[in-house]
Amino acid sequence: MSVMVVTGTGTGVGKTVSAAALAATALRTGRSVAVLKPAQTGVAPGERGDAAEVVRLAGDGVSALELARFPEPLAPATAARRATLPDVGAAAVASAAAELSERHDLVLVEGAGGLLVRLDSDGSTLADVARLLEAPVLLVAAAGLGTLNATALTAEALDHRGLSCPGVLIGAWPRDPDLACRCNLTDLPDAAGVPLVGALPEGAAGMAPSAFRASAPGWLAPGLGGTWSAVDPAVVHEPVA
Repeated sequence: MSVMVVTGTGTGVGKTVSAAALAATALRTGRSVAVLKPAQTGVAPGERGDAAEVVRLAGDGVSALELARFPEPLAPATAARRATLPDVGAAAVASAAAELSERHDLVLVEGAGGLLVRLDSDGSTLADVARLLEAPVLLVAAAGLGTLNATALTAEALDHRGLSCPGVLIGAWPRDPDLACRCNLTDLPDAAGVPLVGALPEGAAGMAPSAFRASAPGWLAPGLGGTWSAVDPAVVHEPVA
């Protein structure tokens, strides 16, 4: 079973666009890909959610599945309670991911918010999903000031639960990085205790899908199927011919 859980140090760090880059890179190598969003919050009926955004950027070859959708932009357990709708716990998410893995080479499970955000009233989290699946957890982090503490805390939570992490991925690398961003290229892997495995350019979600798909492998390190190197992070903003 090839399942990867995609989490972040918090909301808005670039989990969805990172999942799309992973999906696009896998598709280019001929692998079949599915993306699973356990609970989509803060969207209206008919509005495109994160899973659909991955498909838009990575390509129609990606299968997308949402297990639940709640209108308010809150933690899934809270959003479900306020909407008086059934929540979705870790066991149901793990079961859906396992089923998808029977038909796809790679299944990406994108969480909501951070690793320990509650999915249901029982308090289950994305970490519980990863444990049930015995799946690696890719950690998406911000580039700038303040990211080291959040990254270290999430990495510590992963380690405490015995969960494997292939690396930390910068979800939005600025075109003009400041001193903190440049220093964090060295400090992020130290804080996380795992390698830095890529950097996506800030604004990648606004690229034309064809350009996004062509560029994605250059944002990810070889361990994620890409060609990225931290020697010159500016390359993430170079256009692909």
